[in-house]
Amino acid sequence: MSQPDLKQIRNIGIISHIDAGKTTVSERILYYCGEIHKLGEVHDGLATMDWMAQEQDRGITITATSTTCRWQDSWINLIDTPGHIDFTIEVERSLRVLDGAIAVFSAVEGVQPQSESVWHQANRYSVPRICLINKMDRIGSNYQAVLEQMQTRLGARSVLMQLPVGEEGGFSSVVDLLERCVLTFDEDESGATVTSAPVADELKPAVDEAREALVEAAADWDDELLIDFLEGKEVSTERVRMALRKGVLAGQLFPVFLGSALRNKGIQPLLDAVTELLPSPLELPSVPAHQPGVEEDLLLPCDTGGPFCALAFKVLSDEGRKLTYLRIYSGELKEGDTLLNSTRNVQERAARLFRMHAHKRERIKVAKAGDIVAATGLKEALTGDSLCFPEQPLQLAGLEIPEPVVSLAVEPKLIQDREKLLLSLEKLQWEDPTFRVREDEDTGQTVLTGMGELHLEVVLRRLTDDFGVAVNAGQPQVVYRESVSAEASHTEIFEREIEGKLQRGEVTLRVTPRERGAGLEIELPSLAASNLSADILAALNETLRMAIQAGVQIGYPMVDLSVVVERVPIEPGVTTVLGVRVSAQRSLMLAVRAAKPILLEPVMALEITLPSEFSGKVLGTLQQKSGRIEGMESRDVVDIIHAHVPLSEMFGYMTELRSATQGRGSFTMEFSHYDKAPDAVLKRFGL
Repeated sequence: MSQPDLKQIRNIGIISHIDAGKTTVSERILYYCGEIHKLGEVHDGLATMDWMAQEQDRGITITATSTTCRWQDSWINLIDTPGHIDFTIEVERSLRVLDGAIAVFSAVEGVQPQSESVWHQANRYSVPRICLINKMDRIGSNYQAVLEQMQTRLGARSVLMQLPVGEEGGFSSVVDLLERCVLTFDEDESGATVTSAPVADELKPAVDEAREALVEAAADWDDELLIDFLEGKEVSTERVRMALRKGVLAGQLFPVFLGSALRNKGIQPLLDAVTELLPSPLELPSVPAHQPGVEEDLLLPCDTGGPFCALAFKVLSDEGRKLTYLRIYSGELKEGDTLLNSTRNVQERAARLFRMHAHKRERIKVAKAGDIVAATGLKEALTGDSLCFPEQPLQLAGLEIPEPVVSLAVEPKLIQDREKLLLSLEKLQWEDPTFRVREDEDTGQTVLTGMGELHLEVVLRRLTDDFGVAVNAGQPQVVYRESVSAEASHTEIFEREIEGKLQRGEVTLRVTPRERGAGLEIELPSLAASNLSADILAALNETLRMAIQAGVQIGYPMVDLSVVVERVPIEPGVTTVLGVRVSAQRSLMLAVRAAKPILLEPVMALEITLPSEFSGKVLGTLQQKSGRIEGMESRDVVDIIHAHVPLSEMFGYMTELRSATQGRGSFTMEFSHYDKAPDAVLKRFGL
């Protein structure tokens, strides 16, 4: 492929709840763009973008995968993201670097919990979106209910661009409201040929009404169009499309298309919308980059002649070597260039550059602003690192990394695999910022922490399949948090001779509980108002933060806590930094013990979809699990239960739910908040 014009590039992702059809949509996009010549299905384990063995076996997307394809004159860099909450970091880092997105909703299930999560992630990064209501051919499909849910649950102003011809199993084609024509997709050619025909007379009233609503939404973004619309004049399709585009780029309008990816219907109009409504890199706001020693950020427009700056948004361990995915915001990068990793302050060399097609590589010599590429040779780079040229250091904003909530202990089955296990776990940590590894000081066990049971299951299987390390694993455990329920103060004086030198320090501090979710607050004396040196203040801050992160009671990090350092008396020539460190650590520990320490457990937001006849039985089991029922809604023959349940009660719940619903129930859950652990848990930890 030759290098495209920046105006023709579209960097887009596909986002949705699990099982809404993202990967099937991706497969059709590649097929109609001519990148693949045979359709592979997710349920057969043959989808192009699901290339990992586990993805093919499980029928779900685990890792975000990028590819490049051409549609007409446009060059599309496409990222297919996972829908399962355990792999939310893949969505987070993809949305951080994308210019636009296709949000996929199921016409049957509508807006689901993970749909809301990824939508809010996209809001956080101001990513323009178009939407596809998929599975229009399924029994129970209801696109109007989905449009309503988009407004009530997502707060999104949806703009319907098409009407369906036929319902459920009779869904055959769509009416293009802008062009006022019926688009039919040839079933004998897997939908590759699209034919246009006039709208049937019986559909014209519904089409006119829907088109009027579409033009009214577009008129909010074009004053002249609004005047013509109010005066009842005919407005050209191109003017409406340009006004819609303004609303989409502003993140205020969300055009909605209809289709059935599995039945090869509705994908080509979606591709047209990608090129017509979503932005090129040139149309995005300039990216702020921090310059060391300079107060004001440097604004980087997408310009190949500007200073080089890129973000490493994904790292992959590929046959033991790092493959680093880069989004280039400014300048250009040539194979072999020396780069500065400004996040870690180390120099690296981009040995080779590749354009990725799922797990296959196409080697390139140069990558320019607006590109999404991969590089080898970047040994120190991790997710969220900024890369630039050494002569002009620049640093971009990183990513928000969610905290993992489930842990388990592992050990190698063979003693000689101990070192190999630790090396393999290190490589897995390169790839996934939400995966943590630590050694338990009391037991010496290696403890893995992740986002959920499935996340850790995938890690364990990768240890065996990808790294050849067989392990024994314990049962998943909840990752708790510590806090306090009362206010307390303590003064600690430390004085001891160590290696012939007197070490002395005195610290008085106060700990106070904060509201749930308020986080951590440490208040130190100001440098100007106290007689403390910068070294002592820095030592105080570091010591308290480390102690809070390590936990005071059981070893879990502390949250929702305010620590105020009230007094640090200094005796010149006697008070030492080490003395202050020790007294601060002990003062915090004893103050927390006096402040009625509590343990907080993670609580999950649960959504269960099940046949109506089993709802009573399942509601009863949730109450037994200390669950709080938030509500229940009925949709035709299924009920959807919303609840909050402690994570400790949810291990193995899928088996339990299937048993209670004869295999017909399913659920999704995501972390909601921390709440006080029950007395039985406190007693187990001796609190």
